Amino acid sequence: MSAHPLYEAALDDVPPRVLYELLKLRVDVFVVEQECAYPELDGRDLEPGALLLWSQDAAGRVLGTLRLLREPGDREHARIGRVATAREARGRGVAADLMRRALELAGQAEVVLDAQAHLEGWYGRFGFVADGPAFDEDGIPHVPMRREAPLAL
Repeated sequence: MSAHPLYEAALDDVPPRVLYELLKLRVDVFVVEQECAYPELDGRDLEPGALLLWSQDAAGRVLGTLRLLREPGDREHARIGRVATAREARGRGVAADLMRRALELAGQAEVVLDAQAHLEGWYGRFGFVADGPAFDEDGIPHVPMRREAPLAL
């Protein structure tokens, strides 16, 4: 059980103030902290089936977020991305709680993601394995990873 409440919603259903905090956190981590000038708002949050997941503390501050997408036209494959944790919340299991919830929501879908190379082992804890050659994205080494659909019993 998560120490902080977890939430998920389609973009249109995220309260405006929370949406602002989610997007600010993503920009703070990926654009500012990692010094990558790229279009953080890429349009994928608007796609049908896209879900934003986040955790908040008791004061309502966003501690972490991620995005769960269904690949266009393919309900059997999902993509996790934009996994970000506020600096003050790192090391407290926030991202792990969000990952577990995203995988629950993905259900029987195979899930893919592009991991920053230094986090390959961390994603491995959730059943992800490298699935192709490493690549550079905005000056940061990445590894494509895949988690096969769970076996139906």
